[in-house]
Amino acid sequence: MNTSSWGQLSLHASRKLNLLSEEEKNNILLAVAEETEKNINLILAENAKDLSTMEKSNPLYDRLLLTEQRIKSIANDIRKVAELPSPLDKILEQKTLANGLELKKISVPFGVIGIIYEARPNVSFDVFSLCLKSGNACVLKGGTDAYHSNLCIVNLIKSVLRKMNYDENIIHLMPAGREATAELLNATDFVSLIIPRGGSGLIKFVRDNSRVPVIETGAGVVHAYFDEFADIEKGKAIINNAKTRRVSVCNALDTLVINAKRLNDLPTLCDPLSAKNVILEADEQAFAILENHYPKNLLTKATENSFGTEFMDYRMAIKTVCSLSNAIEHINLFGSGHSESIITENAENAAAFQKQIDASCVYVNAPTSFTDGGQFGMGAEIGISTQKLHARGPMALPELTSYKWLINGNGQIRD
Repeated sequence: MNTSSWGQLSLHASRKLNLLSEEEKNNILLAVAEETEKNINLILAENAKDLSTMEKSNPLYDRLLLTEQRIKSIANDIRKVAELPSPLDKILEQKTLANGLELKKISVPFGVIGIIYEARPNVSFDVFSLCLKSGNACVLKGGTDAYHSNLCIVNLIKSVLRKMNYDENIIHLMPAGREATAELLNATDFVSLIIPRGGSGLIKFVRDNSRVPVIETGAGVVHAYFDEFADIEKGKAIINNAKTRRVSVCNALDTLVINAKRLNDLPTLCDPLSAKNVILEADEQAFAILENHYPKNLLTKATENSFGTEFMDYRMAIKTVCSLSNAIEHINLFGSGHSESIITENAENAAAFQKQIDASCVYVNAPTSFTDGGQFGMGAEIGISTQKLHARGPMALPELTSYKWLINGNGQIRD
């Protein structure tokens, strides 16, 4: 199917989708959730085909893996999206001009949204749910690593749409391969927006090659700064949670920045990490403190590549700084604008950090693992935007809308 074929079908489906009531959309979501639970064994069988081609030691394996419990959680998440208020037709601004023209600015769907993502089959469910609720058709381009899983999921969704007599083209799965990616990135006549979800390499490729507008999401080079005035018990818990809760996700900690006055606390801060076999890439000062207090097989000296790297693995860099300003400078230089955290009991330092750090989410005394639409009370998310245009941070239903102006007159003409 060439671009003009699937593109026209998706665009036409998005316009018909605009006519559905909120109740109809919610009924579709509930039916998809029910059908998902009925077909757990089928989904697991297709997912097993994908898993068989990936080494378990690969950090992406956990992202690719579906289990019965994960699928049930996905079904429950779909039901939660159905419970969320519609983001459409919200009056964002309203005024009457001196000439009597009545202006109203309302939220509307984008139309067709393209999603390019790596080995995360749960994204197929997430994207469909959020796009449907926000009135958008979706075109999915998943990674080849998850192709069997994604194909099974999309076919399941399409079967529900057919049974309920709705247009199945509101969701479309692109075939595997780079040609399909290029096709999607150039579909300017049909696709309104591209959202890449994955590592920095994928996001850079999409940004550099897409003719369709792009919202950058996902890539997270994440730091935690342990300040001169930090509480050691809070720090130990925060660092461990941010690094080891799930190492393959974009909000996982990559670099611990520590004030030189607190270097002697490093062994205590890093002790929980050794139990998880986290490899530390420590700068010269940090290495000197840790070499007799951290397993030698898990400790190495930092290189020029240690900083600014999204590890997505049980690996973390350590950078020593002499002041808060040095910490801020290092983080702004090497961060990706995703999530950053300071651990401190000094209110002035906390305020300065939050004001000067250039990222979508800036924490005080909390781990970056909270950067998530569900955790933020948004119900769900389609990604974490690291840019500043249109959306920033967790993107949920409101961020999947644009707006238009409605103007009502009574025969006025312009001079």
